[in-house]
Amino acid sequence: MDRYITAFAGAVLLVTAMVARPAAQAPTAQSVLQAAAQAMGTNNLKCITYTGSGYVGFVGQTRDIRDDWPRVELAEYTRSINFDERSSRVEQVLRQGTYSTQGGGGIPLTGDQRQTQIVVDKVAWNVGANGMPAPQPAAAEVRQLDIWLNPHGFIKAAMAPGANPVLITRYESGALGGLTSIAMRKVNIISFMALGKYRVNGTINDQNLVERVQTFVPNPVRGDLNQEGEYTQWRDVNGVKWPGNFHHHTDWDDETQAPNYNGGHNSLTFTVKDIQVNNCGAPNPVPDAARTATVPPVNVQVTKMSEGVYYLTGGSHHSMAVEFRDFTVLVEAPQNQARTQAVIDTIYKTIPNKPIRYVVNSHHHFDHLGGLRTAFHAGATVVTHSSNRDFYKQEVLSYGRWTLEPDLLSLYPPTEFAEGYQLETIDMKGTISDGTRTLDVYYVQGNPHSEGMLMAYLPRERILFESDMYTPPAEGAAIPATAPPAALNMFQNIQAYKLDVATIAAGHGRAVPFAEFLRFVGKGGTN
Repeated sequence: MDRYITAFAGAVLLVTAMVARPAAQAPTAQSVLQAAAQAMGTNNLKCITYTGSGYVGFVGQTRDIRDDWPRVELAEYTRSINFDERSSRVEQVLRQGTYSTQGGGGIPLTGDQRQTQIVVDKVAWNVGANGMPAPQPAAAEVRQLDIWLNPHGFIKAAMAPGANPVLITRYESGALGGLTSIAMRKVNIISFMALGKYRVNGTINDQNLVERVQTFVPNPVRGDLNQEGEYTQWRDVNGVKWPGNFHHHTDWDDETQAPNYNGGHNSLTFTVKDIQVNNCGAPNPVPDAARTATVPPVNVQVTKMSEGVYYLTGGSHHSMAVEFRDFTVLVEAPQNQARTQAVIDTIYKTIPNKPIRYVVNSHHHFDHLGGLRTAFHAGATVVTHSSNRDFYKQEVLSYGRWTLEPDLLSLYPPTEFAEGYQLETIDMKGTISDGTRTLDVYYVQGNPHSEGMLMAYLPRERILFESDMYTPPAEGAAIPATAPPAALNMFQNIQAYKLDVATIAAGHGRAVPFAEFLRFVGKGGTN
């Protein structure tokens, strides 16, 4: 009996010891951040300069709506970040390289394009080839945000007073997951608000390294646009760990989630060659011109091209308004809500008491698509090529996230947003007419700049409106020895459709006689 009592007592003591042992303390956001800061050497990092090379993708400039962002070579890349100064200086050289010469963004590039982009706190500017500063007040906030989207910037911002980081712990199997392909792993995700408005999420792995940082930035086409960076191939430099490879996505990496109407996402990839830690140098001097610069107001200038036909310029992107008996047609709604709303307001003053019944969209590039939601909110039916239908209906004229910079359509959705008439699509040719005036819209076949390109033609007035195929040089400027492929393709389409053009109203540049276009493409000086 004593033997059993002794054994039982030992068991009680064992259970008692197990109960009394303190439980492992659950991680907190601060403990996870401190562990990452220690592992990465963040607390010892004041500034960093790194160089590399890779590629850049031009966001929103695909030739085909199903393509990834068109790429050019990032031949040289140097970035210096001073975290205490809240400054960043990027110097890079872009060249065409071996990538496709089709798509937007200035492709194909001729020679090297050198760019210098700087932000110091709330002030941003570029440095031109002449060494003079070019203020960029509209870019200041996003450039400042980008300082905190690299691994060390993320840790510093999340640990700053008032950041109030939140910890989310989850299991994931990575991009190639599934039932058996990859073992699931546990990761910590730290989330906080940057600059008072941007939700930033960072994934920290079991080595206490920040391997992914994600946020949303405002975009006039996509609303809250996904922006994420993935960081791998870490190396140690003087006690500071820094990734050797950067891979960035802009928009969602969702090519496996059919149907995928807009495949673009890969926007930047480069391999780091050299890293300098805490070699801060002198502070970046802020030019007075940049310090005092503000975003200029939208300027819309009206030129009457013919009776009831108005060329709307005053910025980098132009539109045209055509008056019909009971309505108006807007050709091109570019850039963003501010630009297109100013154009619409100008049309209502110029052509009063007539609704804008249609908006003709030249192509799907974001700078020519950014005001489409605004024109639709004003009551216009969108006229576009049939290849754009799914993307526009599902991703542009949609109920997606618009929290950062809400537009009219997201704030005040009209009845016809989902239930009404949104799109009029064209395969080869469409015509808008009231019996007295006719506007023909043509598909530009084989265009290297954009699949689904449209051009608008007024046969009675012999006016052709086009965008991005031909930008007339400034008066007196030299004509290129070889005409750009998109301009030659436009000439071939004009011939194929047998259009009798007298004037070209360009979406960029100026309106010119057709004879000037012929000289540009090397086809003589007469029509």
